[in-house]
Amino acid sequence: MEFVRRILPLLGVALGVATDLAVAQERIVESIVPALSYGRGCTSTVELRNLAGQPLAVDIEGHRASGALVGLAGQPGETVRLAAGERATYKLDIDEETESAWAKVRERGSGAAPRVAVSGVTECVTADQLRTVRRDVAFPTRNPWYSSDTGEADGSMILLINTAARAAKAMLCYSSGGLYSVPGAASGSGALLPVCTAAFEVQIPPFGSRIFPLAREGSTHLSLKTEGESIVLEMLRPVEANVRVYTVDSTIRFGSEVPETPRRVSR
Repeated sequence: MEFVRRILPLLGVALGVATDLAVAQERIVESIVPALSYGRGCTSTVELRNLAGQPLAVDIEGHRASGALVGLAGQPGETVRLAAGERATYKLDIDEETESAWAKVRERGSGAAPRVAVSGVTECVTADQLRTVRRDVAFPTRNPWYSSDTGEADGSMILLINTAARAAKAMLCYSSGGLYSVPGAASGSGALLPVCTAAFEVQIPPFGSRIFPLAREGSTHLSLKTEGESIVLEMLRPVEANVRVYTVDSTIRFGSEVPETPRRVSR
C-alpha cells in the first residue's frame, strides 16, 4: 500500500506532462475571410485547398453582420474534410441582404506551417454583367487604428470585424482639417488633435461587423480608434459601375497596439 501511495503521484505527474506535450504540439491556424456579400444578385464562397499530402479536417465558422452564427449551405455542421490536394468551395447559409458577413477558417494539426490555402470570392450580377472580386484572408490584431486624409469621396468604406467573444468599441472622428491642442496636458502636451465635425462611439457586439464610410458630410480627414482584443480592419473600395460590390485594398496599412517595453528601475 505504501508503494501504491508513492507511485500514484508520479503517475499523475507523468500524465499531466504527456497532456501538456500533446496540447503544445497541436497547432491551430485561424484565417478570417471578410466582406462576404449575399442577396440581390450577389453571392460569396469560401475556397479551401488542401496542400498537404494527407486528409485534413477544417472548421468553417460563419457569422452574420450581427455576430450570429450561421451554418454552411448543404453541410450538416461546420467541420469539413478535405482529401490530399483537394480543392472545395463553400457558401454560408444566408438568404437576407448583407455586405459584411464573414467566416473564420480554423485548421488544426501538427507542425509549424499551415497546410490549407484559404481565399474567398464575391460574385454580383448587375446590368447583365457578372462582376467577381476576391476576398483575401485577413488576420486580427489588438486595438488597430486608422488615420488619414480621405481625399475625394469615392464611396470607399472601412470594414470592422470583431472576431472575439467580447464586445469591442470603435471611436470615429470626421474632421475638415481643423486642429487644436491642450497645453499642459499630462501626456502628449501640445499635440495637435483634429476638430471633429462629426464624432461617433460605436459598440461592436461579439463576432459582429460594421461598415463605416470613409468620408461624411464633406469631411476631409478620418481618425478611427478601436478597443478590442481581436479586430480586423479592411479598406473596401467600390468596383466601377456598381457601388454595392467592393474590393479589398490591400495597400492600406492599419496601425496596431505597440507592446509596452519593460522599464529598468535604477537604485
